[in-house]
Amino acid sequence: MCGRFALYSDSFSLIKRFEADALPELCPRYNVAPTQSIPIVREESGKRRFALARWGLIPHWAKDMDIGYHTINARAETVASKPAFRNAFRYRRCLIPADGFYEWQVVPGSKTKQPWFIVLRDREPMAFAGLWERWRSPEGEDLESCSIIVTDGNELMQPIHDRMPVILAPGDWDTWLEAETKDAAGLQGLLKPYSAEDMEAWRVSMMINSPRNDSEECLKQTNKI
Repeated sequence: MCGRFALYSDSFSLIKRFEADALPELCPRYNVAPTQSIPIVREESGKRRFALARWGLIPHWAKDMDIGYHTINARAETVASKPAFRNAFRYRRCLIPADGFYEWQVVPGSKTKQPWFIVLRDREPMAFAGLWERWRSPEGEDLESCSIIVTDGNELMQPIHDRMPVILAPGDWDTWLEAETKDAAGLQGLLKPYSAEDMEAWRVSMMINSPRNDSEECLKQTNKI
């Protein structure tokens, strides 16, 4: 799964990287947690545009927001068929920018888990394959939310965790963002592990366990395990 990530690139760098506009000014984030508001990139009138969405997808048919706690991730294997995600998979796909993500490794013989931070080797912001949805509350207020699609871990990730977010290569972004597709099989083909050779990972401190800790210190490498 993907339960925490970091997004500290400045707005100018993100606009250039994703060739999108309408990005509000962002503060660097080093420990993004579920239910928080995060930037997404989606297609509007043939152009890529940024928007803000709550992390934890709330289907349009949900009676309340609580389902969002269980839908921060969508599994690649079932995203096209699971009721919470299938409509968004067909009509409302997005990119979710991140500079890196965290995952926790089970330490043999210990009850603790060692957190790791994972990035692209070239340090460019990555694009998670995401879904977004618009939900109307009983009070009549609209809320947009999103989910990160996860797949099997690659060779780098397997010793840390068996799952990882789907990271889309730039050449696949337009295909993913097309408003509606009749080629569901083609989209499924994009939901694969990213090349391990193009990624790096290092251990970080336990401070990442608390979402209250949101500073550059979260990224600092540690040798503890």
